[in-house]
Parts: sequence; structure tokens; C-alpha cells
Amino acid sequence: MAIRPSADTPVLAGRPFPLGAHPEGGGVRFAVTSTVAEAVEVCLIADDGTERRVELTERTFGVWHGLVPGVTSGQRYGYRVHGPYAPHQGLRCNPAKLLVDPYATHLTGALTDLDAALGYVGDPMHGKPSKVDSLGSVPLSVVGSHGGPDTGLKPEVPFEETVIYELHVKGFTQQHPFLPAHLRGTYLGLAHPVVIEHLLRLGVTAVELLPVHWFTEEPYLVRTGRRNYWGYSPLGYFAPHAGYASEPGREVEEFRTMVAALHAVNIEVIMDVVFNHTCEGGFEGPTLSFRGLDAPAYYLHGPRGGGFDLTGCGNTLQAGSPTVIRLVTDSLRYWATEMGVDGFRFDLASTLGRPHGGAFDRDSAMLTAITTDPVLSRCKLIAEPWDVTGEGYRVGAFGAQWAEWNGRYRDTVRDFWRGTVRVDDLAFRLSGSSDLYDHGLRRPWQSINFITAHDGFTLRDLVSYNEKHNEANGEDNRDGTNDNRSWNHGTEGPTDDPEINAVRGRQARNLLATLLLSTGTPMLTAGDDLWRTQHGNNNAYCLDDETSWVDWAGGAESESMLEFTRRLIRLRAESPALRQPEFFEGRTTPSGTPDLLWLRPDATEMTEKDWFDDDRRTLGMWIDGSNSQSRTREGELIPDHSWLLCLHAGAAPVEITLPGVAFGESFEPMLDTNSPDGIPEKSLALEPGSRLTLPARSLLLLRAPR
Repeated sequence: MAIRPSADTPVLAGRPFPLGAHPEGGGVRFAVTSTVAEAVEVCLIADDGTERRVELTERTFGVWHGLVPGVTSGQRYGYRVHGPYAPHQGLRCNPAKLLVDPYATHLTGALTDLDAALGYVGDPMHGKPSKVDSLGSVPLSVVGSHGGPDTGLKPEVPFEETVIYELHVKGFTQQHPFLPAHLRGTYLGLAHPVVIEHLLRLGVTAVELLPVHWFTEEPYLVRTGRRNYWGYSPLGYFAPHAGYASEPGREVEEFRTMVAALHAVNIEVIMDVVFNHTCEGGFEGPTLSFRGLDAPAYYLHGPRGGGFDLTGCGNTLQAGSPTVIRLVTDSLRYWATEMGVDGFRFDLASTLGRPHGGAFDRDSAMLTAITTDPVLSRCKLIAEPWDVTGEGYRVGAFGAQWAEWNGRYRDTVRDFWRGTVRVDDLAFRLSGSSDLYDHGLRRPWQSINFITAHDGFTLRDLVSYNEKHNEANGEDNRDGTNDNRSWNHGTEGPTDDPEINAVRGRQARNLLATLLLSTGTPMLTAGDDLWRTQHGNNNAYCLDDETSWVDWAGGAESESMLEFTRRLIRLRAESPALRQPEFFEGRTTPSGTPDLLWLRPDATEMTEKDWFDDDRRTLGMWIDGSNSQSRTREGELIPDHSWLLCLHAGAAPVEITLPGVAFGESFEPMLDTNSPDGIPEKSLALEPGSRLTLPARSLLLLRAPR
């Protein structure tokens, strides 16, 4: 590749902060961190591919910086770092490798030649540094400019009113029949009125986007010609993924437009962020950015420079490093301010609490830096509280400001409806998981309740398959979890048997109803409301096709499931007692009954012996709404009706008795999972003490009016 000299380029000192490339003073100020470099060059790439190298001679606090006159927004660039190459000390500087700026707000290009991007020859620990220039084979940074469409006023929906909808930017709209073709699978597609209308009618209050940081394929996917669909392979922590833009190069503007459209209808935007590893993989992987800049500052290392992998992805970011703490907090702050994002879900968040790879510490420097930041402390902060090690499973162990994906909730509810768990564990999950969260100043809404997520079976597949079917992933069905807690109800996969299909539909409604009627914050997976299937694939991370995309084609089952989901979310939104922000205490309410009671089928209170009955499959949950702890935005308590939730996972019908007159003068059926759309077949009010039969595997919600 031709290199033009830089002797005629005067470089001014500039300032070290903020990091990145910033137009100012008739040029662009470049600033990049490397504590191990001996020299750093910013490389300006022309349209014809030629390169002009400019040495940054100023170094302050480990930041190399300089203002290069005459450079403007849109300039493509990268860095070359001169310094020690000593793998056994974790040092892998190699100026033959053009490096992406970790703070670039735009990236372009792709990893097209993995071999050219490798920093070594032969063995990654013992070989010599590669002399092959990677320019032309790797992504490039682009000087961005600030500004763009206004992202609108943030809705600031209280957590207890939040209903999260996890979706993939591309997969959600790629097959939408009423979107213009050029908008399908894009940020603007998600902002389109027809898509916004679906979200509004559904009733969700937040969309949680699978990763939209700029990502590229991991080395093993590159070598096998496969794609990374989910996006858990980040390279640019400040750059929106360009593949979701309808017009290349306009991804920042389009992302901001999407946020504005969602904010206009009071829907929040939560980003799934991956600060536990990067796309560079293990030390046998490519040198694209962090590894070549300052590997010891960015990655955990084992003895003699070897890898230390807590993520299962080949590398782990060093959460105890000031360089990484600054990168993470700067990135989050950028997305929260410049891009209008309302909250973040942290992938494998336990790694952020394990500085230097040690034991989990909820007060670690990284987690504390996030929660004490004046901007980030106002965002919704959601942890995926585990990594791939036993030490990293920390459900319930994060600090006061963190909500958590509650994996215990998912497992218990799945097990209850397939008849393999006691009701004592179910009671905890229904009432906000106080065993996990009623300590350390936490609230029930900090339990993010979910039945399905992007990772695992869809709702439809959960009731249709006993085993995973991941052959299409190209890994001989070895990938993906075997712990699905699913049930095919007699036949593996699709069937024409009406009885099996009927019970599958009812079980799916049972699972959804349990989710939306539980105390805590519910999260749904996009497409479950449309009865989407992945044909038994529980790990479709590399399938950018109809397997992973949401199917909008409809059909009777899809329409009824959509209507059922809408009805459920509407019920929750209109019923403050079903989404209280405080834990139940057994306190006496103005009506004279406790705020929460657990009932047997005969309407008597559960005994200690009942709780430990392994064969018990029926549970009644009474919530007294007269003392509901939900509040208006002004802080006033909102009284509500009282509710009786009856769950029956048994294989045979069961007779139940409604509570006596002390609990209410009448009981109105409000939701019945035996009905495809949830509308009870018998809607007339029932008298106290009435007896009725719950069919096998069904759920019934009744209201006792104030």
C-alpha cells in the first residue's frame, strides 16, 4: 500500500481529553490511550487507499494526542502503534496492523482477510510479529461530527410500570410486509409508523435492542464463512452498527431518528451492551484495535501472558483497568446523552465486578463508577448477573441500583408449568422474588422477569420441543444449552394433532400470563406475541435468515396470541396492585385482609406442610388492592381492586372454592388461559364461596371490585 510522507504536516499539541477524533481549530484533534507504546501514528486513508502517516508526539497521562490541521469530518483513519512485542508479558504492539480507534463514532469497511489481521506468524505465544500490512483488510475509523436529529424528551417511565420488549433491529422488521423494502431491517424501519403502531397497541413501554455497537464476525465465523447475527462481538463502542442503516454512513442520524420516534410515543430505548469481551477473540485471533494498542490494559491475562477467559468468547476485558473503566463509562455516557438512550442491559455483567479475574465484588471500581456517574445513575441499569464460571453466577447479588435478569424466575416458571417444581419456589417468583431482592435497599421491580430471551427457545418452541435442533449452525448440534426445561407435549416439533396443539397454545398462554401477572418487571421477546418459531433452534446467533427474523405473515394462531398478549399487558397497566413497587409484608389492609395470601383449592390458607408437598400443582394468590403501594407520578398511593390468581399445572381438572365474603362481595373472571384470546367464557360475577372447575393446566384471574 502506498504511503505518502507526513513531513509537511504540522501537528499541534492539542489536548488529551476527550479521547477520540474531534474536529476543532481548523483540523481534527486525535487522542488515543496506550501506556505501553513507544510511538503512535495516526494514519489518514485517502479515497484511493493511499495512506498518510502523522506521528502524535505529545503524550499526557498515557494519552497520545495531537491536532492535525486540514483534516475534516468524514476522514477515514486508523492508528499504528510502535512498541514492545513480547507475548509472554502480554505485549503485542505491531505497527504493521492498522488499528481502529476505540472512541470512533463511525466505522466503515469490514474484516476481509483474517490472516492479514493476525499480529503474529506461526504460534501466537511463540511466533514472531507479522510483517503483513493489514490496511485494506480491516475496518477503518471515520472522523464523525456531533449533532443530528433531536432525540426528544426521555419518557422516564417508572420501573414498576415498565414492560420490556427485547428485539433485534434487523430481525424485527426484515420481513414486515407493510414497510418499504429499503427500510426493512434498519433503524428507520423500527421508527416507521406501522411498527410504532404495533408497539403501541401491544402496550410495551421499552424496547431492549440486541447489540447495536459496531460489531464484526469472530475469527471462527470468518474462517467458516458464517455471519454474526446477534451482534455480541463488539469492535466500536461509540459507533452504531452500520449494517442497520438504510443509507451507509448515516447510521448516527438514523439511530437518533429512531430514538426520537420511540420517545415521541413514550417508549424508552434500552441497549444491550457487551463490555465483557471484544471481537478480537483469543490471542490466536486478529489484531484490530485493543490488542495492538495496549493488550495488558484492555484484557485479562493469565500466567506468562496467556489468556484468561471468563466469557467463553476467547478474551475478557480487564474490569479493573482504568483504561477500560474510562472506556465503558465514556461510551455509556455518550449513548445516554448524544444518542438519547434511556438504559442499558449489560451482557455477562458479572465480569464487570471481577477485576483482575478475581471474586465478584458488587462494589468493584467498574460497577461503582457506573452507578455513581451523575448521568448514568439516572439510566435504567440491568445486569445479566452471570458469566461462564461458577463464581460468576450472581443472581440477586448486585448492588442497590442494579436490576437483574432473573434466571431463577425463568427456570421456576418453566418448571412449574411442566409439573416439576414445588409451589413454594413459584410463590417467591410470583411475588417479586423477595428471597433474592428484599435486601440491600432493593425493590421487586429490580427482578427482570422473563420466560424467553434471544438466547434459547422461542415461546412456541418451548412448548413444542424437548431437544434443541441447532444443526443449521454448523456445529453438529453441540452449541446451545441442553437445559431448556421445555416440553413438546407428546410430539417433537410441528404436528396436526388438534389436542397437542390445543395444550401447547394453552401452556404458552399460561407462561405469558404468569409473566405479566407476577410482581417485578416483565420482559417479552419480540415475536413470541406473534407465535414465532425457530424450528427448535435455541442458539440462532449465526443465522441471519428467516430462522431468526420475526414472521409477520399472521394466521389464526398468531392473531389470537397477539390479542392475548395485548389483553395481558393492558390488564397489568390498568391494575396498580399487580405491579407494586414494594414487597408484600403480610400487613393488614383497610379491607381487613392481608396484602397477600396464599390459598389452597378449598380457599383456606396454605400451611407449612402444604408448601413442602412435592405433588401440589395448584396455588391461589390473593392480592388485596385496597392498600396497593403503587403511586401516581406525584407520589400519591393508588388504591385498586383486589385480585385472585389461580394457577393449576396438574394433568387433571381440579375443583376450587372462591374465598368468602370477607374477601369481596363478588368475583369477576378477567382472564382465562383456556380461551385463545384470554376472554373468559363466563364473564358474569361469581358469588363468594362459589365452586368452579379449573381445567388441566390452566390459569384464571378474578377481580374483586372495591
